[in-house]
Amino acid sequence: MYKNKPFFLVLTLLLLTQVTIGQNNTNSPYTRFGYGDIVDNNSAEQRGMGGIGIGTRSNQSINALNPASYSAVDSMTFMFDLGTSVLASHFSDKTTGKTTLNSNLEYITMQFPLAKWLGFSAGMLPYSFLGYNFFSNDSTIMNSNSSTTNYVNYSKSFVGAGGFSQVYAGLSANLFKHISLGVNAYYMFGNMTNNRYLTFTNTTDYTSTAQYNSITASNFRFRYGAQFYNTFDKKHDVTLGFIYEQKAKFNGSFSQVTSGVLTDTIPGSSEFEMPEILGVGLNYTYNKKLSIGIDYSLQKWKDAKFFGQTDSLSNRSKLAIGLEYIPNPTGRNFADKIKYRLGFNLSDSYFKVDGVTPPKNFGVSVGVGLPLYNKTTGTVTMLNTSLEYGKIGSQIKLQEDYLKLTLNVAFNEHWFFKRKL
Repeated sequence: MYKNKPFFLVLTLLLLTQVTIGQNNTNSPYTRFGYGDIVDNNSAEQRGMGGIGIGTRSNQSINALNPASYSAVDSMTFMFDLGTSVLASHFSDKTTGKTTLNSNLEYITMQFPLAKWLGFSAGMLPYSFLGYNFFSNDSTIMNSNSSTTNYVNYSKSFVGAGGFSQVYAGLSANLFKHISLGVNAYYMFGNMTNNRYLTFTNTTDYTSTAQYNSITASNFRFRYGAQFYNTFDKKHDVTLGFIYEQKAKFNGSFSQVTSGVLTDTIPGSSEFEMPEILGVGLNYTYNKKLSIGIDYSLQKWKDAKFFGQTDSLSNRSKLAIGLEYIPNPTGRNFADKIKYRLGFNLSDSYFKVDGVTPPKNFGVSVGVGLPLYNKTTGTVTMLNTSLEYGKIGSQIKLQEDYLKLTLNVAFNEHWFFKRKL
């Protein structure tokens, strides 16, 4: 019975993949730019700690951020992680404001050992989300003379949807007891549409127009990871982690259809690229109770081609700091093993608005992990939740203040041993 469970989990993963494709969890005008809102792929527990993960190494959770972490999985354990989120955003400028609410099934991952020194992970992750719908009304003077002034009212609308998803599989191997190396292989796919409409509302002398832009793309890419870990005096655990991705082509095609004054279709392909990524993270744990971590990553979007040109996007750096506290890891009471989390992050936008990169984004987060025990099997399932407040942009152009609630359930089962009757 147990030997068939991985097969059924893979089948479930494939079925749930179909559910996640095409879903959207944003309604932000900022997703007009670039490839939309780029997702960092942190679990709820990592988001509760500000989004750290490069130096995180645990046998109780799946860390897709650094593939070198998979070898920490227990040799008897199969893990399955399912994450969802709810996002409330308030958009404001100097005169107006608007609030939106979105929810989404975010990711599905699994992890299990292939040997005592070798771990495997696979799953479905979002790469970017695109979603917005906003308009503005105005008027202009047409055919003005000394006796008569004619005003023409018009409306400009902007609508976008879509995004890109990625399926990954990764391996991690322990070397010399204190080193772990890993690699993730990703297949990315999806499409996004950006549509614009100009509509005249009080005249038939002018023709309304519409422009439909679509990008469809797919690619393979790889992420490499390394972790150096050690324990000192039985109470001090230290892990230093690194990640690296080389620049990769984003094989895509672009189509533009214009209707109205001039009806035309422009099919074709343009050069799109994914950026080179570098990251480093350090994590320290004292007596299995208090963990403190810091991550820094850099995405070199400025050197990546977007519509065949470099320098149209901006480099994105991110600094994240987080901590986790467990009252009594060896205690028997439920409250002893609840995990409390706190985090902060500061990052750049990778896109430009009117040729200028917006101000830095920031987020602060809190989280909690609740252990759910199975007395029959002796396993622990973790229910993790995090709440993050963040800010994007400024009121000079447009400011987004958001609250994001993320919930994930990490199932932890002993599947790789035979039960005795």
